[in-house]
Amino acid sequence: MTVNAVRLNHAVLFVADLERSVSFYSEAFGMTVMAREPRANAAFLRLPRSGNHHDLGLFGVGAQSPRPRGALGLYHLAWQVDTIEELEQARLTLADLDAFTGESSHGATKSVYGKDPDGNEFEVMWMLPKAYWGDYENAAPVDRLDLPEEVRRWAGVGTAAELVPVHVS
Repeated sequence: MTVNAVRLNHAVLFVADLERSVSFYSEAFGMTVMAREPRANAAFLRLPRSGNHHDLGLFGVGAQSPRPRGALGLYHLAWQVDTIEELEQARLTLADLDAFTGESSHGATKSVYGKDPDGNEFEVMWMLPKAYWGDYENAAPVDRLDLPEEVRRWAGVGTAAELVPVHVS
């Protein structure tokens, strides 16, 4: 028997400076603090279009040596956007925050990458409409992203609504 999960609901990170991280995620993603837990030095943030209670939990633990890239543990989180234009804007936002670290095409998804002030890596990705996955349905290449060409091709196409909502009766 397996766990019958539908998708990852939220992520929680340990951070060195809680307020610095709250500021970063607010600037980068437009997140708002919807709750704080002072006893745990924690803040819980929600994305502007989210239906979640919170999308990201941050727990301030003070300065520590960063985990070396490639060490065991979480590699990155992936935040999905609805349109390719939003991915293009994400690239600009991350560059403005000096947080942009790269980009790639994974066939069915197009991605830009960044890191927060503690070096936690994340991906911002846009997914092609499922009808266009084709050969990429069972593949995940890492190829060069030609974002201007992808914007030209997919302008105005939203795909986040293709996610199946869960209805409770």
